[in-house]
Amino acid sequence: MSLEATLLQIVGAGQVLVDGDLSAYEVDWRKRYRGKARAVVRPGSTAEVAAVVQACAAAGVSIVPQGGNTGLVGGGVPDASGAQVLLSLNRMNRVRSIDAANLTMAVEAGCILQAAQEAAAAQGLLLPLSLAAEGSCTIGGNLATNAGGTQVLRFGNARELCLGLEVVTAEGEVWNGLTGLRKDNTGYDLRDLFVGSEGTLGIITAATLKLHPQPAATATALATLESLDAALALLSLAQSRLGAGLTGFEAMNAFSLGLVRTHFPQLAQPLAPAPWTVLLEQADSESAEHATALFHGLLETALERGLIGDAAVASSIEQSKMMWHLRESIPLAQSLEGLNIKHDISLPISRIPAFVASTDAALARAVPGVRMVDFGHLGDGNLHYNVQAPEGADAAVFLREREDEVNRIVYDAVTAHDGSISAEHGVGALKRDELAQRKSPVALKLMRSIKQALDPAGRLNPGRVL
Repeated sequence: MSLEATLLQIVGAGQVLVDGDLSAYEVDWRKRYRGKARAVVRPGSTAEVAAVVQACAAAGVSIVPQGGNTGLVGGGVPDASGAQVLLSLNRMNRVRSIDAANLTMAVEAGCILQAAQEAAAAQGLLLPLSLAAEGSCTIGGNLATNAGGTQVLRFGNARELCLGLEVVTAEGEVWNGLTGLRKDNTGYDLRDLFVGSEGTLGIITAATLKLHPQPAATATALATLESLDAALALLSLAQSRLGAGLTGFEAMNAFSLGLVRTHFPQLAQPLAPAPWTVLLEQADSESAEHATALFHGLLETALERGLIGDAAVASSIEQSKMMWHLRESIPLAQSLEGLNIKHDISLPISRIPAFVASTDAALARAVPGVRMVDFGHLGDGNLHYNVQAPEGADAAVFLREREDEVNRIVYDAVTAHDGSISAEHGVGALKRDELAQRKSPVALKLMRSIKQALDPAGRLNPGRVL
């Protein structure tokens, strides 16, 4: 019996795709990686995932797990060989349970992040993981890449929001670690091995996530600044005034918001263009009036100290959504502008102004006219430091001829400032070779040892990370 016939017996009719347009599974979100799967398999349960893995192992066929296919580093699509099985988890999309007293929820890997957020909200609770792709990305993918998003400053990355996992191993065994415990010192933390492993050590099929009480109110504001030094001073002031109430602190340079203004003129921008604009959000335990008053006081002090030039505080939920929409429209506006070179980097927050100033200058010398799309989660040190071709240049030619040089300049600077070349997007295929050059030899040796121990045949998402 062929592997395809075996898979069909396992998952049922209509759940093994071998013909037709499979681009939704075989092409990554950025349209940068295009592969060919031997088959796309869509199991509906953990038992079916385990059986699929066992069948592929018996046939000597490698597996590429995929969630919402919203990744940015080529980690979730098959290669061009036509030999790999693409295992899509999008049918495993249930919220299994919510334990309100324990402030936890158990969800399957294919559950859309927004659906999980809404299920928690229906119980008066908050799942704080939030990112621009939340309407299509999945919990399994979020955990496999240790996703970050806009509230890491207060709640941490996906890793910090995960208490337990259910995982299918490379041998097709099921590890049920769906604990809701916050304290469990009984050996190695297996959960942390799989979170952030990008499907190379095991296939996450479900997770237990931390929930929080819904805040009584949230408040959102925009402020313009002349420099990143001023932005860091504003961040320090906001932290001292708001403490744990500060849940978001996003920075956007003038060109990034200029792209939004060009490509989405229907989106009102309440403040005039400035070198930098920051978006602040706070969660308040009292009321919307109290939250707004705190923001007004904070911004008045910042204005008196000369940290900001202008500011606007959202007076309604609609205005708050509009402010966030500006921030979240930057990646799409950049895409509409043309192909670009993306960098998802993290740095000690104190070093960000010096990094941006020196690296902007180095890139301008190397590629005169280059345009910088700098934005990101300044509050936790994560910048999306993207490089757009000079105006009028052929973007495809720019990417093809300049990417290696641009990456070298940026990553050398990241290394010099004690940063990381991947903050929240993962390594995938895009940064695999870069990781081999920049990670310490000891760390790489340990990582390879773990891979060898958990997937000795190398059949889980081969060619990614290592």
